[in-house]
Amino acid sequence: MRPPPSSVASESRMTQRFLDVVEGVGNKLPDPAFLFLFALFITWGLSACLAPVEFAELDPRTQEPVRIVNQLSAASQISFLANMVKTFIEFPPLGLVLVSMLGVGVAEHTGFIPAMLKSLLRLTPQRFLTPMLLVVGILSHSIGDPGFVLVIPLGAVIFAAAGRHPLLGITTAFAGVGGGFSANFVPSGLDPLLQGFTQKAAQIIDPAITVNPLCNWGFMSASCLVIVGVGWFVSDCIIEPRLQRLPVDGEPVVATGINRLEPRELRGLWAGLAVLMALLIGLAWSVWPSNSAWRVEGGSLVGRDAPLMKAIVPLIFLLFLVPGVVHGYVAGTVKSHRDIVQGMTKSMTTISYYLVMAFFAAQFTAAFTQSNVGVLLAVKGANTLAAMNLPPQVTILGVILLTAAADLLIGSASAKWALLSPIFVPMLMSLGISAELTQAAYRIGDSTSNIITPLMPYFPLVVVYSQRYVKNTGIGTLTSLMLPYSLSFLATWSALLMMYWALGIPLGLQATYTYAG
Repeated sequence: MRPPPSSVASESRMTQRFLDVVEGVGNKLPDPAFLFLFALFITWGLSACLAPVEFAELDPRTQEPVRIVNQLSAASQISFLANMVKTFIEFPPLGLVLVSMLGVGVAEHTGFIPAMLKSLLRLTPQRFLTPMLLVVGILSHSIGDPGFVLVIPLGAVIFAAAGRHPLLGITTAFAGVGGGFSANFVPSGLDPLLQGFTQKAAQIIDPAITVNPLCNWGFMSASCLVIVGVGWFVSDCIIEPRLQRLPVDGEPVVATGINRLEPRELRGLWAGLAVLMALLIGLAWSVWPSNSAWRVEGGSLVGRDAPLMKAIVPLIFLLFLVPGVVHGYVAGTVKSHRDIVQGMTKSMTTISYYLVMAFFAAQFTAAFTQSNVGVLLAVKGANTLAAMNLPPQVTILGVILLTAAADLLIGSASAKWALLSPIFVPMLMSLGISAELTQAAYRIGDSTSNIITPLMPYFPLVVVYSQRYVKNTGIGTLTSLMLPYSLSFLATWSALLMMYWALGIPLGLQATYTYAG
């Protein structure tokens, strides 16, 4: 699907001009760290102005009127200062990024990851490189957020090794990991996580109702085909021509193509893969018993409280570290333990800029949550949608668009659904729309705008990855590159849901489109 060189001249000038405007405006925004700082100040100001106002809207979590908490009060400011360090340390993406990168850094430094990528390039035809990376991004949803840390930087290395622009690898991987976050061929921890909120919200109307954790699995599996197909077209026909005018001026990129591995590299690769396979088999053996310590009470492996889900990041650390070390000793790239420490140190150096942004992001997120400004905006938006009394199909599209808008401010899928499900689910059930359909609509909106909001916790990290290859990459650059994916996914994914609905294709297990009451 890669366009011939002549297609660069024939691409839509209007689209490219629009993206140029987005890039120009976006790059005039402050540094991401200061963007979070300004957002913090705005939150403080809004909370102070709105705190005296009495709102009629009910907080879905307490069923009491929404009250804005003044973040400029003496008590709030003292609490902000007293908890500043704790807020930063407990920022969810921070530990995930740091621990994962320690293991990945060793595997990259010793040559284990480059050796795997060279082998992968030999097995993957060049024309299928883009869809292959999209599929890997989608499969990474099974492990949740670590996909942002693992797949996206590897995408840059894979594409650079194939002689293509490294930023194309980053945008393609980001589209698969972030833009199609809810799509997956296999069930993930997100399914029971969202189902729990959906069922609880549905029981507001019908206390006896139950929602199957896999109520959206069929639709989300089919959605993978849309994400891969549309993402393939956008990457090769829109983004790649645009990147031809963006020179790589960061880390040197060597197009390795499909060069064969050196004998020592091959021996190290086989040794590393053998150790990796042994670790995976050992993990599977320990997980398999019904009474395994990896399981939560009741036998589930994917529940949010399951030890296996909580240990995903440490497991990733070990699954990269151990094979990487073995590869290094066999291939001769590691002479002593100091080389291993050097690999970890180098990986921390590459994300030092992210640590600065994470500090300000953590403070903003905490203040925004505590102020209840996000709750007020979400409730008012949902109530406005309900008051419009639109046809069911238009209402579902409204849910998708409202969720996508909320996603620009509230990044966590579970946090947003905990807030919105008690509003959307009962509201739409009263209109005859099932809870399963409402959840599917939410998942589309939640996924598609992930990749265009600088307030998403991993967006600054992707900027950092990009700056390794193109030094002046800014918010506008990345946003302009991801906007075609976001809009395309939003349109085609919504159309797929409408088609499923019109044809009556089951969304998943025990799922319906209507609620009869």
